[in-house]
Amino acid sequence: MRDDRYLVVILGLALLAGCAKPVPQTEEAGTGSTVKVAWSVPDITMLPDDAHGQIVRRGHDLIAQTSALIGPEVADPARRFAGNNLNCQSCHLDAGTLQFALPLVGVVEDFPQYRGRSGKVNTIEDRINGCLMRSMNGRALPPGNADMAAMVSYLTFLSSGRKAGEEVEGRGLPRIPELSRAADPVRGKVVYLANCVACHGKDGLGTRAGKVGDAKGYAYPPLWGPDSYNNGAGMARLITAANFVHANMPLGANWQATALSDADAWDVAAYINSQPRPQMAGLDKDYPKRTEKPVDAGYGPWADDSPAEQHRLGPFAPMRKTQP
Repeated sequence: MRDDRYLVVILGLALLAGCAKPVPQTEEAGTGSTVKVAWSVPDITMLPDDAHGQIVRRGHDLIAQTSALIGPEVADPARRFAGNNLNCQSCHLDAGTLQFALPLVGVVEDFPQYRGRSGKVNTIEDRINGCLMRSMNGRALPPGNADMAAMVSYLTFLSSGRKAGEEVEGRGLPRIPELSRAADPVRGKVVYLANCVACHGKDGLGTRAGKVGDAKGYAYPPLWGPDSYNNGAGMARLITAANFVHANMPLGANWQATALSDADAWDVAAYINSQPRPQMAGLDKDYPKRTEKPVDAGYGPWADDSPAEQHRLGPFAPMRKTQP
């Protein structure tokens, strides 16, 4: 959710910081690897300009410049798969290569994978389409689509150069302690006004890179409103949003040099996710096994009788104790 122009600089600062801060506990890391190795990302500039290099670079561009290539303002209506003008790297920072910023490094090795949300084994293509329909509020790429093949090629490239069973430190998000109270959107607004408006605007609608209709997307993406992620997106879950904000926001912060307190991150995430955004149809069909539904999923039905507001804002520990 930071300005794409600054990501390379921030990545360099993070690398220079070394390992002064212990590697934190994470969420949403890989599931099958057992050996942790130091963070590393293959260098896309070293790929030759052959067919493989071209398709990998195309995949990179689709992650980094989603709105310009398959967004709702591209000239060809048939190519408008993303329903908003976010880029994939609005959440997967620096095209999925930034440590502890929902990186895409190693993700292809996690699939095929059983996912509770669908109640079945999903492919990496299913996972990409899930992001398109939820975070990008759009529609799925069809089977055999060249852009899907390019994105899978890029994700495969990001997982290259390691031995079987190795997983790099830095996947997922650092996990901050949960609050013993409910997150407070009112207090979160104060945090937002003090830390976020310079980039995302007082109205949360972001800062355009160009103008409406030119397919240039945003310098700083909208955090709510009609051009943001819908309520079925992972970032619409409070735990995910709070951990992301704490490790990566505001501009210039990273997991080794955070700017917000834990409480500030929880409260500002609650404020952001309490604002209006697109509503995804059919969410009642998510998580056929209700006991597999994350406790912070903000939409029902749930496996327990806790109120909807508690699922959205917490506290979550008491609900975990009562879930079937």
